Parts: sequence; C-alpha cells; structure tokens
Amino acid sequence: MSKNLYHILGISKDATEAEIKSAYRKLARKYHPDVNKDNKEAADKFKEISCAYDILGNKEKRQKYDNNEIDDEGKPTGFGAGFGGSGGGNYYNYSTGGNPFGNGAQGFDFSSIFGEDIFSQFSGGQQSRGFSGFGSSARRPRKGEDISYSMRVDFLSAAQGAEKKVNIGGKNINVKIPAGTTDGQTLRLKGLGQPSFNGGENGDVLITINVDKHPYFEAQGLDIHLELPISFKEAVLGGKIIVPTISGKVNVNIPPYSTSGEKLRLKGKGIKNKNGVGDEIITLKVVTPKIKNENLEKALSTMSDETIRSF
Repeated sequence: MSKNLYHILGISKDATEAEIKSAYRKLARKYHPDVNKDNKEAADKFKEISCAYDILGNKEKRQKYDNNEIDDEGKPTGFGAGFGGSGGGNYYNYSTGGNPFGNGAQGFDFSSIFGEDIFSQFSGGQQSRGFSGFGSSARRPRKGEDISYSMRVDFLSAAQGAEKKVNIGGKNINVKIPAGTTDGQTLRLKGLGQPSFNGGENGDVLITINVDKHPYFEAQGLDIHLELPISFKEAVLGGKIIVPTISGKVNVNIPPYSTSGEKLRLKGKGIKNKNGVGDEIITLKVVTPKIKNENLEKALSTMSDETIRSF
C-alpha cells in the first residue's frame, strides 16, 4: 500500500516550504538513530521521514508527486516505471541505503536540525558533509540539555546575597544568590543540567530569579532608595529619627526647616558586592496631620505670611 508523504510528516497538502522543513526538523530530532540507539523502529521511522522530505522538500519532485508522476519512494509511475530515470529516477532505496536526500540535497547539513554538526571530523581533517552513518565513532560529543528553573526570593536576600536550597530533577542544589541580584536575572550553574548522551559535557541549570517587592525599599543599581515620611513638627524643628537600612536600623538627623523632596545620603548603607558599595538615599516627605489640632492652627495663624511661590 502506498504511503501518504504528507501524513508521514504530519502536514497538510497545501503546506509551505517552510512548514515542510520545520516538520521534518522536528521529527528528525525525535527519531534520529543517534538519539535512539539500538531502536530499529526509530531507525525505520527516520528513513521514512527522510524519504518523505527528499520528495516534498524538493519543489520539482513534490510537483511530480502531487501529479502522481512518481510514487512515495520517488519511483516513476505509469509508462516507463522501472526503467530507472525517465520520470523521477533518483528515489531512496530502503534495501540498499543510499542518500535519503536525493541529488538535490547532496551535502545536507545536519547542523540545521540539531544546532551543530553531530558528526565528527574524519582523519585527514575533512568534515563529514552529508549522511555518513550513525556509529559513535562518527559523532562529535554534544553538550547535554540545559535545565531552566524559576526561583522567587525576598528583596533583602537579593540585595544582601543569600544561599537557597532547591530540588531540581531529584537533586538538592545549593544556589548562591549574589548580593545585588535583580528581578529577572538568570544565574547559570555549570554542569548541573542534563548529561550528554555521547560523551560531551553536562548541560547547565539556568535559574531565573524573581525578586519580591519590598514595602519601603527600592534598589537602583547599588543604591537603596527609601521615602521617609516626617511630621510637620519634625520638618520645621528638625530632630533625630530612627530609619531602617538593609543591614539594620540607624539614627538620622533631620535638618530644621526641611521640605518634601529633599534627600539625605547614608554612605555605605546600600548594596555591597564585587562591583562596589552603594548608599542609602532617603527622600523626605512631609506629612500634615489628619486630626484637627487647635494649638497648631492657633500657632500658625499668628505667623506672618511668607512668599514661597514665584508664579
């Protein structure tokens, strides 16, 4: 029974060239003998999809196949069939092997499928170009697959640095979070990913850090920013206030007659890492009382008006 080459690649008859190529790449990755050692069914499936792509991936052959001029093996149909060359001659022969990509695809580059050439260089320095067999002696070691993982950490752990234990793929891994790690940053743990299937180095673990927001701190580079509410009295008379930093609480002197928006700098109270030491930047915010205060109203009413606007 003849086979439907479109069904073999899992595509419709009106598929574009790009869709045909994409479908073939996906199936080739899945059924390639290097990935399915000693699996005859996978090897047969790979030959089948290779034959399908040899025809459908070639514009002229595809047209002949659609017009029923050649069959699913590329053999001519009707008059002249079996005489080897009058209608589509270059077909793939399962029994003898041969080039599964036809004359139109000599030197097919498997790097387009697997991301890099899966075959090693032969003696004499010549690199294999085309389909040269599946033996382990003809393969270049390939790195194992990377593993992606997301980790949520609190603001202070990201700012000060911390060590977290996670379980990835059944393995407990200690993850060192550098001080100053930002939201969305990816940490790479070398060699802790999937092993290579042909003697290459292990893949890596890629951990994306999601940093929680803090109620009042915000990181900008190595600096920590804090908006500090102060009372009307503190703004006018000044005073000493206890404020938080990422390393603990400290005393800060508020200058008399401070206004909203003024900034105070606490040297060295920001993030410390290999890139340097940041500061804590405090932005003052004067907050007026919400409760009626007759004494305050009386005191203010006796004050002379001041011109504070230039417009």
